[in-house]
Amino acid sequence: MNTESLAFSTPRESLGILLGLVRAEIVRAMEAELATKGLSLSFTQFLIIKRLARLGPMSATELARSVELDGGAMTRQLDQLERKGYLRRCRHEQDRRTLRIELTDAGDSLWRQLTDCNERVLSAAQRSLDEAEQIRLHDYLERVLHALRDKN
Repeated sequence: MNTESLAFSTPRESLGILLGLVRAEIVRAMEAELATKGLSLSFTQFLIIKRLARLGPMSATELARSVELDGGAMTRQLDQLERKGYLRRCRHEQDRRTLRIELTDAGDSLWRQLTDCNERVLSAAQRSLDEAEQIRLHDYLERVLHALRDKN
């Protein structure tokens, strides 16, 4: 599919299409950054590592929800990342029936490498905006997200 013709097919795209196109370009740019570093990680695996690095250990269900994957897809991603040595499944300290997913030292080290890639991609995505516009964009997107999540 030619995304360029889709992006400019009307004078102003719907919010949903525009957000989808922006996300697709961020995914493409991030996967290119990962490939440049010689890492065989998908964008989804990058997101899993990012969530664990930023939020700490969590259940597979919590992690799946945070990266918008179903249970089966999450299990496959976790298996792959565990085989690569980036994360481990551990018993929860208070509830031994529950597994928590956490980064290994290798996963934490990888995240420190990936932080630069992440920053480069996000900076490039906003390079046509001055600092005040970047702050407003972030504010607008947060407000849209809150409006969509608001059940009232």
